[in-house]
Amino acid sequence: MPMVTPEQVREALKECYDPEIPVNIVDLGLIYDIKVTPEDEVHVTMTLTTPGCGMAQDIAMQAKMKAKSLPGVKDAKVTVVWEPPWDPSRMSEEAKKKLGMA
Repeated sequence: MPMVTPEQVREALKECYDPEIPVNIVDLGLIYDIKVTPEDEVHVTMTLTTPGCGMAQDIAMQAKMKAKSLPGVKDAKVTVVWEPPWDPSRMSEEAKKKLGMA
């Protein structure tokens, strides 16, 4: 049984931000999937707000390092996907309020 849960990874990812938006990547709705293997490897599938995001590599690396820093995690992999495309409806209510959209 893995030492870390997807929920713990999700909480850790709330410390990752797009530098241009003052909301974490989880509340922005950028995290599509989190899997933890029996070997304690974390696999995160995420997207970005736009395919042309200049910070794409930085944000993905930040997410990888945050997941990898959790106790018991042996390795982490972050895959950025564009399907389904991100849209503001994926954001949490808290994020919408913070950005003045609710």
